[in-house]
Amino acid sequence: MAERIGFYRTLSRPGEGLYREKGSKFIAMACPVGSVEEVRDVLASVRKKYYDARHVCYAYMLGAERTEFRANDDGEPSGTAGRPILGQINSRHLTDVLVIVVRYFGGVLLGTGGLIVAYKEAAAEALDAAGMVERQVELALTICFGYAQMNEVMKRIRDHQARIIAQEIKMECTLQVLVGLEASEIMINQLEKTEGVTVDY
Repeated sequence: MAERIGFYRTLSRPGEGLYREKGSKFIAMACPVGSVEEVRDVLASVRKKYYDARHVCYAYMLGAERTEFRANDDGEPSGTAGRPILGQINSRHLTDVLVIVVRYFGGVLLGTGGLIVAYKEAAAEALDAAGMVERQVELALTICFGYAQMNEVMKRIRDHQARIIAQEIKMECTLQVLVGLEASEIMINQLEKTEGVTVDY
């Protein structure tokens, strides 16, 4: 699948999956996440809910550049759980996503190949059940200006469909905005050409 520059794919909602093999049950959950802290919180919640499970394996991918990731086997043989889960995330070109697969042991050993298939299939089912969405990479800008430039600054924000995430309006104003990567260069140039306006990014 070709990726558009300035865009990334993630989940629009959580999804669940279930895979059974020789008495073992693999319960999978896929959810959108935005940080390692959020990953830790979700993992803690899942471990608490499934406190009696033999293994809680997972993989995550973070950031529009897809450079922050981790795969964890949680006691399963090395490479049989976390890596197949991460493989499913990668095959869909997703980011800002966490997939957890909880295993309840059924008494029969599955072997390395059986484990890889089970974790892969459970993860795939959860990801397929989740909604996928394409989002635009955004750049954060801090715009400082005098109150007299308010109309000009707000026009640029509207023109480029930027989102205001924080503001301080006084005689000297500060806005923090998020703008799509594709529109950011033009918007920054226009704002920097406006007298009395500074932009940090």
